[in-house]
Amino acid sequence: MPAATATPTSVATIRPLAPRDLDAVVAIDAALERRPRRAYIERRLAAAIREPGLHAQFAAVDGDALTGYVLARVLEGEFGRSSPSLRLEIVGVRPDRQHHGVGAALLDALAAWGRRHGASELRTAAAWNDHALLAWFDAMGFRLAPGLVVDRAVAGELADARREDPVDAPGDAGHREIDYGLQDDNDAEKLARDMADVRTMTRADLADIVRVDRRVTGRDRSAYIEHKLAEALDDAAIRVSLTARLDGEVVGFLMARADLGDYGRTEPVAVLDTIGVDPAWAHRGVGRAMLSQLAFNLEALHIERIETIVAPQDFALLGFLYAQGFAPSQRLAFVRG
Repeated sequence: MPAATATPTSVATIRPLAPRDLDAVVAIDAALERRPRRAYIERRLAAAIREPGLHAQFAAVDGDALTGYVLARVLEGEFGRSSPSLRLEIVGVRPDRQHHGVGAALLDALAAWGRRHGASELRTAAAWNDHALLAWFDAMGFRLAPGLVVDRAVAGELADARREDPVDAPGDAGHREIDYGLQDDNDAEKLARDMADVRTMTRADLADIVRVDRRVTGRDRSAYIEHKLAEALDDAAIRVSLTARLDGEVVGFLMARADLGDYGRTEPVAVLDTIGVDPAWAHRGVGRAMLSQLAFNLEALHIERIETIVAPQDFALLGFLYAQGFAPSQRLAFVRG
């Protein structure tokens, strides 16, 4: 978590959120959400202690009383990003202290932390019809982000269906089309997850994942991959990351996590952070196999939807996801720079 400093404001004192704040945060969150989320909040605090460089969490206090809080995590390479940003996960202000600038003070502290750590943007998402939340985002200086949020139900076709290939999108100069592993037509009768040996990600997979990611993106994202792998191993309950093998070689990987209550959500949702298939193993059903196994695993966790964010110009990835039943979500992405 952030260094132990306190910043007084005209509305409250802003300091790092501490483990001793857990009960107060849970109580305020339960009052706002009308349901307790102690396990989720406890998990987020534990993650911040475990990886302080990847989390920013602040409290607003009046004397000894906690009046508000904000929790965010660093986005490194998720959703194809090449520069870090902060994802706002949850923010809450005690009902009797709302409309007094507490939330704005917390966001300002979060933004200042991000700038010190090379993350100049705050990002978040919300349902299009959550009018009160959207009005607050507007007042706080957020704007619509260019990323397109897409999602689909976990159960049914994704978990146990045959696929239909989309029409191949033409490439253009300077844009290398990425193949995400749709299988050939003569394999259509097979279950998608039988197309490759899909396994839960392990620490021993790191070098292979970095190799595949470098072939797909043309960049070395070793630090990002290592952080995500460590997160997958440290908290298996909220990460459901996979690798795919053909002929004994790792040829694809998928990194996802279960959001069990992030800001603006009422039900758990799986978020797909990264998916990659070695171009040398294209058209073998690898991407489809990993998504199918992911859906199978998520059903066991009683998670009903999966979502991700895609750049509008990433036609190859959008085509792949749409072919797997994804569609534009009812949630919108926002950014504050």
